[in-house]
Amino acid sequence: MIKITFPDGSVKEFPKGITGLEIAESISSRLAQDALSITVNGQIWDLTRPIETDAAVKINTWDDEEGKHAFWHTSAHLMAEALQELYPGIKFGIGPAIENGFYYDVDPGEAVIRESDLPAIEAKMAELAAQGEKLKRTDISKADALKKFQTKGDEYKVELINDLQDGTITLYSQGNFTDLCRGPHLPNTEKIKAIKLLSVAGAYWRGDEKRKQLTRIYGITFPKKKMLDEYLLLLEEAKKRDHRKIGKELELFMFSDMVGKGLPIWLPRGTDLRLRLENVLKTIQQRFEYQQVITPHIGNKQLYVTSGHHAKYGKDSFQPIHTPEEGEEYLLKPMNCRHHCEIYKFKPRSYKDLPLRFAEFGTVYRYEQSGELHGLTRVRSFTQDDAHIFCRPDQVKDEFLKVMDIIFIIFNALDFKNFEAQISLRDPNNKEKYIGTDENWEKAEKAIIEACEEKGLKAKIVQGEAAFYGPKLDFMVKDAIGRKWQLGTIQVDYNLPERFELEYTGEDNQKHRPVMIHRAPFGSMERFIAVLIEHTAGKFPLWLTPDQVAVLPISEKFNDYAFDIAKKLKEKSIRVTVDERNEKIGRKIRDNELKRIPYMLIVGEKEMETSCVSVRRQGEGDAGSMSVEEFAELIHNEVASQMKQFN
Repeated sequence: MIKITFPDGSVKEFPKGITGLEIAESISSRLAQDALSITVNGQIWDLTRPIETDAAVKINTWDDEEGKHAFWHTSAHLMAEALQELYPGIKFGIGPAIENGFYYDVDPGEAVIRESDLPAIEAKMAELAAQGEKLKRTDISKADALKKFQTKGDEYKVELINDLQDGTITLYSQGNFTDLCRGPHLPNTEKIKAIKLLSVAGAYWRGDEKRKQLTRIYGITFPKKKMLDEYLLLLEEAKKRDHRKIGKELELFMFSDMVGKGLPIWLPRGTDLRLRLENVLKTIQQRFEYQQVITPHIGNKQLYVTSGHHAKYGKDSFQPIHTPEEGEEYLLKPMNCRHHCEIYKFKPRSYKDLPLRFAEFGTVYRYEQSGELHGLTRVRSFTQDDAHIFCRPDQVKDEFLKVMDIIFIIFNALDFKNFEAQISLRDPNNKEKYIGTDENWEKAEKAIIEACEEKGLKAKIVQGEAAFYGPKLDFMVKDAIGRKWQLGTIQVDYNLPERFELEYTGEDNQKHRPVMIHRAPFGSMERFIAVLIEHTAGKFPLWLTPDQVAVLPISEKFNDYAFDIAKKLKEKSIRVTVDERNEKIGRKIRDNELKRIPYMLIVGEKEMETSCVSVRRQGEGDAGSMSVEEFAELIHNEVASQMKQFN
């Protein structure tokens, strides 16, 4: 017998070799029907895989990410099986589950797979799913795996196998399809009831632009057709909210191939919005005693060799900048923390000086492949709302809690109230991926866990997702239509102070190492603003929006009065524009509604005679007539109410 521990802490004995499906059946037939995978000692397994030792388990259903992962991973294999039948000789790269659905990278040889071919592939997938094919997991030796895929002539799988260690290789089979795969998968395909293939794209093999470009097919599946219908409606809403589309309509930012791919250019309205966000954070940081700094956009290559970043991420940086001096190399700054370490070293520090909090809106540069660039969310140049706190070990938890306070203030004020937190720890089975001692890692991880407990923040703990120099707490925000975005982050770092030999003189008059906390509440200004655009659909709060008011004269003869109104409002620090076009008032109202301007002031003969304005609220219609002074007071009161949330 073996002991199985459930999430509620209860323990029950089962026969050795019992499966997750059998455990689910022992609880209820409904759970067995809904079960998709099982988590065993932190690893996701097939429901049909025997459990041989004592274990902590959790049965995963559609409501769990681990359940969806198995569902969509199986769907990727189902799509591959359909492609194999429709395109004889096709070769397969990788086919993972992703946050929403799955994809598979394939080499169709001489054939070309287009968007118009997707319905036929969907139909074949539905046909195969209805057969309820069982998925069988097989352990295989490296030699046998190589022989199998070499015989098939599948060079992509052969390359993947060569990177694996003997004794760790498994295959999954369903019907006539067999794939190299770790799993996990559903027991069979019958649960896959609704299928939609979404798009076709190009993807370089293993992300290398020098390798062959494969065909990537994206798809999503559900256990019920109603769920697919709801998802497709969500996709349509997401298209309307696309920050690239709205950003262009509102003239916030642009890209230019002449300037370079992935290098955003902020237009006047977008710059105005961005600076308001920056100023709000600067004001908050002043309350928490941060000091603003500015550092160069480049750094000596040795700076990043010392930190360990060049060895880990050198390939993701732009090529070194060579100067006329022999052997001198610089890098475009890929992160700000190394420069801040040098600021710390500028002069001797005492325990009385700590904590030191250096903040910078620092622009950094990282090379992203052109096929992975996407609006403001994936760029080659971005500005982090970065800060680094240097503190004593006894101050770490308190400083971490203060950073959490800043993030909560920002999220609450910008209506990002629905979020999840994730504590990312190092992989205990693969420590060579990280720098630093076990002792320092244990202290850093403990500080984060205790801070979250003290705040009452329920955070998911994930092993293997830490930065290479320290564990971190990430915030995943859900936007207005339920999509998750990773935004704010806090990281505890004992290792860079070691590498840069940072010191302070302690109360004992001895030298000690400070601890470094990295934090970015927005994450990056580009990504945050992209998410904010899509969350609000471009309808920003009044304090933030570039244009608060549009004055609309009914005809040209009231233009002078409109500009007089605008002048008075500007004198009261209200952001206002005048629509003086020779268009009918209905057209002006529609156009300014599309510009998401919160207030419109209609002015004509009656308004000019009574020295007032007719007010319209975005999306709400007529709000009555009032004097300019009354309207200005309305605006100031609304802005003041919104800004209170930052206190």
